[in-house]
Amino acid sequence: MGSMLRALGVSSRQLSIGLRELPRFLHDYRSFRSRLLESRMPFPMAKWHPCLMDRRDQSGVASGHYFHQDLLVAQRIFQNRPQHHVDVGSRVDGFVAHVAVFRRIEVLDIRGQRSQIPNITFTQADIMSDDFPLQDYSDSISCLHAIEHFGLGRYGDTLDTSGHLRGMTNIYRCLKPGGTLYLSTPIGPQRIEFNAHRVFSLQYLLNWIKPLFTIKTFSLVNDSGDLISPLELSGTNIDTNFGCQFGCGIFELEKKVGSVDH
Repeated sequence: MGSMLRALGVSSRQLSIGLRELPRFLHDYRSFRSRLLESRMPFPMAKWHPCLMDRRDQSGVASGHYFHQDLLVAQRIFQNRPQHHVDVGSRVDGFVAHVAVFRRIEVLDIRGQRSQIPNITFTQADIMSDDFPLQDYSDSISCLHAIEHFGLGRYGDTLDTSGHLRGMTNIYRCLKPGGTLYLSTPIGPQRIEFNAHRVFSLQYLLNWIKPLFTIKTFSLVNDSGDLISPLELSGTNIDTNFGCQFGCGIFELEKKVGSVDH
């Protein structure tokens, strides 16, 4: 039931809180309207716009996958100062906006983008395509919380059970030898939660990464939404995915010179 509510844009938590907060909202509305009439302030009461969640929330979100990965990788790009940075499919209103504050960034996404934003160049492209044209194109690429979606059809992409492998291979080819790839994706017991995302085991990711890249740093957002950085990738932790069911692994990788994609 909870998954179906989320598919309709409603979470069971929001529904529960909303039902509990509704009597207070109605009480406050009647009280405020009465006071407004008495005050004779020049503000008419318009249609309702209930905000039932905010009283119970904190002052803002400073945890979770997107908050930590966007901030961490933007900081690394600022420090490393690449000549040409390309992003593949990351959040425009998060990570891409962070980077655009201090430098130009080129964004590749299967979806179009009509907005014209300073420091951001948009190109609509299917990163899974066998004819993907960009080879040795950039010395710095980011792909944050995107690769897990490739081939599931969620964003209008073609259904492809190997979509993540096609995408990662093209990202690898797009990166110049010695260049840096910032890659993040959900980690935990390996599975597909259709059509939202894949969750990768660390061992599966490392089997693809190690022949092609040197791992410069690895960071983790755990199931509690907290960032742990940096972390050492060792046998036990790899086998258990650091105890995560739905964590976020954040890799900073350097493309090996002379490596061959597979």
